[in-house]
Amino acid sequence: MFRVTGILSAASSPAAASFSAVLRLSIVPSLAIASPPHPRWFSTFSRSFLGGRKLQSRIPSPYPIRLSGFSDLKARASFSSGSNPTREILVQHVLLKEGDSALFAELQKRILDGEDMSDLAAEYSICPSKKDGGLLGWVKLGQMVPEFEEAAFKAELNHVVTCKTQFGWHLLQVLSEREPVKDIQVEELHSKMQDLVFMEEAQLVDVREPDEIAKASLPGFQVFPLRQFESWAPEITSKLNPDKDTFAMCKAGGRSLNVANWLLSQGFKSVYTVAGGIQAYSLKVDPSIPTY
Repeated sequence: MFRVTGILSAASSPAAASFSAVLRLSIVPSLAIASPPHPRWFSTFSRSFLGGRKLQSRIPSPYPIRLSGFSDLKARASFSSGSNPTREILVQHVLLKEGDSALFAELQKRILDGEDMSDLAAEYSICPSKKDGGLLGWVKLGQMVPEFEEAAFKAELNHVVTCKTQFGWHLLQVLSEREPVKDIQVEELHSKMQDLVFMEEAQLVDVREPDEIAKASLPGFQVFPLRQFESWAPEITSKLNPDKDTFAMCKAGGRSLNVANWLLSQGFKSVYTVAGGIQAYSLKVDPSIPTY
C-alpha cells in the first residue's frame, strides 16, 4: 500500500515532474519551488519508454479490478474515454518479459480475483516503476511509446487492459484523469467578475504575500500566501471545493501556476491561472490598481 505524500513543484507540465512531485496527494513539511531538471521520471529505461510517437494499434483485454490506495482520487475523478489532446491520465502498470506468457496470464487472473496491482507490480514487474507499485505518473498524448499510449488513452477508468511494446507485455490501468491548468486572460476575468453568479460560484485564490495584498488587490479573492503553504495546504479541501472552478492569481503568473498545478494533484477538476497576474490586470483592465 502506498503512503501518499506530495511536494509542490514549479513544473508547468505535471508530466515533466518527478513521481514525488506529481503523484503524491497529501502534504509533507517541505515545499520545493525550484524548477525541476530535464523531464525525467525514474531511469534511462523509462525515458526511452516514454518517447512519444504517433498512435498505433493496441491489444485490449479489459478486466474490472478492485482499486485500493487511491480511493479518494478515484472518487473525485470524472472519466470519459477518448483522445482529448489536453487530457492527462494517471497510469499504473506491470511489465513482464515477452516470454513470460504463463506468468502474464496468472497475474491477469489474480487481478481479476481482486489482488492489488500495486502489490503485483512491486513483486513481478521488470519496470523500475515497481518501487512505486507500477505508477508511471500523469501523462498526456505524445509522451509514451505508441502501443502503450493507444491502450492507455482508450482504457476505461480502473479497468485493466493489456498491450505489447518493445519492452514486453504490459498490464495497465488508468486510475484517474484531469485537464491541465488553463489560462484565463485578465480581460475575460474582469468580464466574468461583473456577473454576481460567477462571484458566488467561482473560487478566486490570491497566492501573494500579505504585504503585496496591502499594495494591490482584487475583490472576492481569498488569500492563500505561498510562503504559508504549510499552514493552509493540509486543509485545502475543507477551505475550497474541488468540484468548483478555481482561479489562482499572483503578481505575474509564476506562483499561481505552481499552486494551480498542485491543486490539480489534490483532485481539483477545473483550475485556471490568471495570465500575467494582477500586474497584467492593472495594465490592461484597471490602471487604478497600483503596480509594484
